[in-house]
Amino acid sequence: MINTFLEHIDACPTAHHVVDRASSFLRQSGINQVALDSGFTTEHLRSGFVSSGGTIIAWKNAHSIAGNGIRIVGAHTDSPGLHIKPNPDTRTLNWHQLQVEVYGGPLLNSWLDRDLGIAGHVVLRDGSTTLFASQLPVARIPQLAIHLDREVNDKGLILNRHQHLTPIWATTASSVSFESWLAQQVSVSASQIASWSTQLVDTQKAQIIGRDSEFVASSRIDNQISCWAALSALLGVNSDQPMMIALFDHEEVGSQSSQGAGGPMLEHVLERLSVAAGSSRSDYLVSLQKSHCVSADNAHAVHPNYVDRHELNNAPLINEGVVVKTNVSQRYATSPLSLVPIVHAAATAGVNLQTFSSRNNIACGSTIGPITATRIGIETVDIGVPQLSMHSIREMCGTKDPVDLVALLSAYFSRA
Repeated sequence: MINTFLEHIDACPTAHHVVDRASSFLRQSGINQVALDSGFTTEHLRSGFVSSGGTIIAWKNAHSIAGNGIRIVGAHTDSPGLHIKPNPDTRTLNWHQLQVEVYGGPLLNSWLDRDLGIAGHVVLRDGSTTLFASQLPVARIPQLAIHLDREVNDKGLILNRHQHLTPIWATTASSVSFESWLAQQVSVSASQIASWSTQLVDTQKAQIIGRDSEFVASSRIDNQISCWAALSALLGVNSDQPMMIALFDHEEVGSQSSQGAGGPMLEHVLERLSVAAGSSRSDYLVSLQKSHCVSADNAHAVHPNYVDRHELNNAPLINEGVVVKTNVSQRYATSPLSLVPIVHAAATAGVNLQTFSSRNNIACGSTIGPITATRIGIETVDIGVPQLSMHSIREMCGTKDPVDLVALLSAYFSRA
């Protein structure tokens, strides 16, 4: 099963590609798309999905939300990286380079000396959108040679975000602009392009590594592993219980957008399904109190070279089970009550649970969990797969934990 995750991550260099791939699998399973600008009907209660940009929400068995509430698995489709700016072409001496903007909090040094492709989507003047991903490496951010930076190994690498991350992609002997190249990628003329959103991506494929093939190395493990697991569980579960996945864009930059978890999209979908089922506003609010959400996002596994950065009583290990994340300052949404459905699901699925809690002297990250709990007002728990090298261009996790996450979420949806 782990090979299907590798296939997923190779096929999804951007959040929009995640939505496109998920949409295809949903349609193949008989789950049809509902336009956001159309009304929901009783026909849509059986199953359906909506999407907007890099966000997709899909559901099954929504007809019984009023009585049973609904179980939701939320995750995010985006990853930290380097996005290409508008008017990106810049020339220094005989180098043709592209101006980029840092998205989220990537480990910047990991982007140096990598063979980089470009992927994204292009919006044409007629309003249509076309996805693309370059098939070959086209750019590189070369690191300064040690002969010109003799103290780098002792004092550490310091990167100026604006000056030192500008990729090389041609010499000035070529007069082809980025927009002209982009038009070639989507087989249109440059005059047909209204706008675009593009980013640098690693061209190395996801791989199983390690002496005993125990690990996965890939870009975007955070958090496409949870997107893949959520979709796999939704499509694989044969149950009449209400269930939903909500895969959001823009988590890595704070979720404050119409397509982010801080926006109204999930709330609107839930309310529109309630209206389609003939429920009153009061019935809808009661159904939320019967509902539950899993925020699935990766956790920090213990790094053997930096053990002092972990709180060892709550330090997850790779291939030892799914992680429950807690934080009393509400950086994670887990509470004793919200954890109960996961404890039951883990017991049913035979999945081990681990715990993560940050050291008091190291700031804790966050997820869509607290945002969803605050915005929708439902019990939420934060869980995830343990990994190393989070926010690197090349991350690492185990081969067992992703499969365990699918099993756990399947049991969670089934309410077994």
